[in-house]
Amino acid sequence: MEFDGDDLSHAALTDRLSPEETHVFRGCDLTEADLWGAPLAGARFESCVLDQTDFRKADLDGAAFVGGGGMRVRFNDADLIDATFTDVDLSSAQFGGALLTDTVFTGCRMIGAALTASRGTGFKVARSNLTLANLGGCSLRGEHIEGVRFDDADLSGCDFTEATLEDCRLIGTRLLNTTFAKADLRGADLGQPDDAKLRALAGAVINQFQANAILAARGITVL
Repeated sequence: MEFDGDDLSHAALTDRLSPEETHVFRGCDLTEADLWGAPLAGARFESCVLDQTDFRKADLDGAAFVGGGGMRVRFNDADLIDATFTDVDLSSAQFGGALLTDTVFTGCRMIGAALTASRGTGFKVARSNLTLANLGGCSLRGEHIEGVRFDDADLSGCDFTEATLEDCRLIGTRLLNTTFAKADLRGADLGQPDDAKLRALAGAVINQFQANAILAARGITVL
């Protein structure tokens, strides 16, 4: 079933969607639409307005979101295995309990998004803004993470073991019980190297410039 430019705001859509079809939404207004538990495996959303859209418990396995987006989209407990989000505004989106195995976020605005308590073996993120996001307990183990802003984000309990952070920012980031064992942080802006951050970065690989900045902050000059 295809929806093209339809105003579906506030609509209850789940019962209108057949699990036997692949659904496409182009340029639709889905503001506060009810898609709770909807059969949306392989669905495609292009440039849709998603303000407070309810995707809780929806089957979005392999779904693709391209452009568009909105505030406070709810993906709680949804199946997002192999789903892709490209250039989507996901500010303050809720992903608690969502299954994010091999989910890919590219070029997304995820300011204040909540991914804590999400499930799965790990997701991918690149060229995205996760300022003030909460990723508590998420696994990004072994991932190559490029161009991501984690400024003032909560990464408590996250696993970055053997991950590579390239052109990323960790300014003001909360790193309580975060693991960076064997992570390559040479391409990351580590921000203010305080004692709490240094404890979290134990086992990580950094470059000479970063090491000098850490020592300089403690009054030590390297010649």
